[in-house]
Amino acid sequence: MAKNAAKHLEGALADRPGGWRPLVYCWRGGQRSGSFALILGQIGWRVETLVGGYKTWRGLVVDQVYDTPVRAPVVVLDGNTGSAKTELLNLLPGFGVQVIDLEGLARHRGSLFGAVGPQPSQKAFEGVLALALAGLDPTRPVVVEAESSKIGNLRLPPMLWKAMVAAPRVTVSAPRSARADYLARAYADLTADPARLAATVDLLKPLHPREVIDGWQTLAGAGDFIALADSLMERHYDPRYGKHRERMAAPLVDLAVGRLDAADLPGIADRLAGAIRAGVR
Repeated sequence: MAKNAAKHLEGALADRPGGWRPLVYCWRGGQRSGSFALILGQIGWRVETLVGGYKTWRGLVVDQVYDTPVRAPVVVLDGNTGSAKTELLNLLPGFGVQVIDLEGLARHRGSLFGAVGPQPSQKAFEGVLALALAGLDPTRPVVVEAESSKIGNLRLPPMLWKAMVAAPRVTVSAPRSARADYLARAYADLTADPARLAATVDLLKPLHPREVIDGWQTLAGAGDFIALADSLMERHYDPRYGKHRERMAAPLVDLAVGRLDAADLPGIADRLAGAIRAGVR
């Protein structure tokens, strides 16, 4: 135990400030976590231990995400691919709207092209989601982005998914040209890696004729990422999004925008916040 504690103190915990407040837990017994907490407390950190260990924590998570209805009225932020939904969602708290960024928690942008690195495990995802749900103010709506029942490899818990399917929607409608410009900027990390981009386009082979795939690969190889985004939306994403949306509740409001430049997004978020406050009681 002492050897393991020293390893942590000299490694992962070496840069922690004096005001750090760790939470220490065991599987369930508490002897090791209690010993480690005592050492951390002697250093001067304000330590808490989790009574009952991880099994108790996991029970609380399961209760929150699987057995408890969402505490606040859910509103879904909708819009075709490239409508800047994630950026707009994360601007809404600045206008007094509470949100849960599901893609942020899942570390995935939600589409085939949306990987941003290793995703958390399903249990880790449910843990951070449980904290977000437990922290909601039930007197105010909570906005989440339109998603399928999975974000990358992670499943949305059924209770949340059912609430999203039944929820009113605020839809951002932007011209495809504006969305193509936005996608070329937002996915710069992907287009900067030609091999990864080509491999991702190839994943669409089961869904489209060979000549379509070849055309997309030609655009990718030429660096014409705006044209590539436009064609992907026209032939792949927009038709599928339309079919998916038909199964959902009707929009609360359809917010038409002309551009999605970075300077335009705060104004759009302000309009969204006003629509949400006016439409959800």
